Amino acid sequence: MAILTVPTQPIPGQKPGTSGLRKKVAVFRQQHYLENFVQSVFDTLGDLSGKTLVLGGDGRFHNRAAVHTILRMAAANGVARVLVGRGGLLSTPAVSCVIRKHEALGGIILSASHNPGGPDGDFGIKYNIGNGGPAPEGVTEAIYQRTTTITQYRVSDDPDVDIDHIGRGYMEQMQVEVIDPVEDYADMLEGLFDFDAIRKLFAGGFRMCFDAMSAISGPYAQAILEGRLGAPAGTVINAVPLEDFGGHHPDPNPVNAAQLIELMAGPDAPDFGAASDGDADRNMIVGRNFAVTPSDSLAILAANAQVAPGYRGGIAGIARSMPTSRAADRVAEALGVKLYETPTGWKYFGNLLDAGLATLCGEESYGTGSNHIREKDGVWAVLFWLNLLAVTGKSVQQIVTEHWARFGRNYYSRHDYEAIESHAAQVLMDDLRIKLTNLPGQQMNHYTVDFADDFSYTDPVDGSQSTQQGIRIVMTDGSRIVYRLSGTGTEGATLRIYLERYEADPALHNIPTQQALAPLIAIADSVASIALNTGRSNPTVIT
Repeated sequence: MAILTVPTQPIPGQKPGTSGLRKKVAVFRQQHYLENFVQSVFDTLGDLSGKTLVLGGDGRFHNRAAVHTILRMAAANGVARVLVGRGGLLSTPAVSCVIRKHEALGGIILSASHNPGGPDGDFGIKYNIGNGGPAPEGVTEAIYQRTTTITQYRVSDDPDVDIDHIGRGYMEQMQVEVIDPVEDYADMLEGLFDFDAIRKLFAGGFRMCFDAMSAISGPYAQAILEGRLGAPAGTVINAVPLEDFGGHHPDPNPVNAAQLIELMAGPDAPDFGAASDGDADRNMIVGRNFAVTPSDSLAILAANAQVAPGYRGGIAGIARSMPTSRAADRVAEALGVKLYETPTGWKYFGNLLDAGLATLCGEESYGTGSNHIREKDGVWAVLFWLNLLAVTGKSVQQIVTEHWARFGRNYYSRHDYEAIESHAAQVLMDDLRIKLTNLPGQQMNHYTVDFADDFSYTDPVDGSQSTQQGIRIVMTDGSRIVYRLSGTGTEGATLRIYLERYEADPALHNIPTQQALAPLIAIADSVASIALNTGRSNPTVIT
């Protein structure tokens, strides 16, 4: 067998977004497309001799083919060993876990996360560094620059190795070790949470439904919830990962997880509901006829962290993305710890976690995590809630309403305008930036604008700076409107508008969310001239 050097040329548009390179499957299946990007990763990493890489993905369409291609390229580029999940499967949190446990150089994750799958769906690839987290901007920029100059890539013509059975094989001089995709990850979580207390909870008749949305969290949830914790068989629904996610849009929110929401609102609803997304790094928490916002979930876990053995010593700090509600800020103040506000993208939490400045972190887009790995972690969040429910003996709704009574409620919603024409979306944002200087002091409905800016961030660890991370309009009472273009879509542009209002009075904590936010919604539409700029009169999705 031989190592081949294949001539190629740069392919435009291979710049990673907030979480890697995401495009339609048809784009990734173009000649040289995947190979160009992977070679650019290897070229950026330098000498790979003696190094170990981790490889796996969420099982969506094109996952297996991409795994085999990357293995042949890794062998040709001198990688010493690759740990690959059986069947080419590894959740994003599990990749982070395996990188850290086995002290690998890094890992390649194949996923478009919460984006749809199938032949007409989306595919994605990203590189995670040695701490288990997404590559920082300096690395992703270097990879991108390499894609603009690449002239060749290297690939072995060895036959494909068997990735469906645990064991070791070779391709060229590279060892390919097929591992159980669940074991290392499940062992780690068992060390963080009180599994005995959760087992007793289930043994006492507690019922839950975990919707894996026909995605990668299914095997993890079944092995942990039904296997190690004794939840009844069938607790996990849509448990088998499918290449098209069974037609699901695997984004765990009340719109896309409609089956779970309907079940939890029914007359025989379980005590607890949860869902995860395409690559198992996001989570949704649901009580009986009661959905928990991701922002509230982060705040509640932070306020109650010591119920879990892994956090019994307290937390060092809390980090949240800028658009995430300020609910966690009040918890941080009460605990006497620092709150860090970062741009959107899990990579911004890595330095804070590595430096010991933060312990828990979260994003409003159904992502929550901690310093146990360097990715958000859906199953981890569900187990944290189960640990809390087991220790307190309270319902989900009781825990949330008691938290509001203590800290106040942050009414919060996100309005998404998906697949907008990209130029129109950019014009909207540019127009908003022009208006920023004239907004402070303006009266809008019963609000007064305190300040308006385009959020920028200076990393407190390494001093790196990120600019134009979202336009903020903040009122004198702390209410906020945030505009941001998403970096995770594959078609057109997605405009996200985040709306937040704080309410301290418990007597006003049961207003329907969209009603509570109606004045802010009207201001957001008016200031941005959304209908005029986008041609859309209503959001595509409201969460």
